[in-house]
Amino acid sequence: MLKKLSALTIASLTFASYVQADAAGIEIGAYQWTPDYSGFVAVDDGTQMGTELDLEDDLGFSDDDHNVIWASLEHPVPFLPNFKIVSSDLDSSATNVLSRDISFAGQTFTVNESVDVQIDLSNIEYTLYYEILDNWINIDAGVTFRQYDGIVTLKTDPAGSNISENEILDFTIPLIYLKGRVDLPLTGFFIDGEVNVIGFGDDSLADTAFSVGYESDFGLGGKAGYRTFSMDVDESEFVSDLEFSGAYVSVFFHF
Repeated sequence: MLKKLSALTIASLTFASYVQADAAGIEIGAYQWTPDYSGFVAVDDGTQMGTELDLEDDLGFSDDDHNVIWASLEHPVPFLPNFKIVSSDLDSSATNVLSRDISFAGQTFTVNESVDVQIDLSNIEYTLYYEILDNWINIDAGVTFRQYDGIVTLKTDPAGSNISENEILDFTIPLIYLKGRVDLPLTGFFIDGEVNVIGFGDDSLADTAFSVGYESDFGLGGKAGYRTFSMDVDESEFVSDLEFSGAYVSVFFHF
């Protein structure tokens, strides 16, 4: 009987230690990202691919501010993944006078016309992940499902040629998710990095971010870093080779 009680006590203490070490936690945060744009997009009309439109030279994009918010839930339940959701506003617009004739979605936009352009790559991410390491070195791994609900639009002045064409972007992409963080002992400072990446055939998407930050003893923190997003897609009606890259500043609360 004593042996059974001892074994039960040890098991209970082990379980209690496990729950205490892996208590549930919630993190919420937001950041503003200011990337530069480069690359091109092209859209066909179902029969012929349109002109490769350079974001800077043809469409007049330079940089813009974008807002990102996120929340994550970590829990002590074995085998069930942790959960993270991220909402990214990647809606940008520009106006430019064309320096050449271009074709977009079967329409021809002529040289010297002023064109209003919108590229909306806004998306919501749903990430399921596990903690591989959880001490002063933290490593998470899992899968992200990124849902795009955007549009690419070109239109001219209604008083002029009055042309308006768009390509709807409505798709979901699965991505491999990796995140690492190294805490600098006794300082509150840390270095972290996050990667979402996938490659399928000739298409690829990569989104990486690296930062340096500080988290107080009561969970309030901030960080500054650099994020690069690239999309290289060659599909039947949409071709892109885009890169958005720039600095960001973030605040978060961990409780």
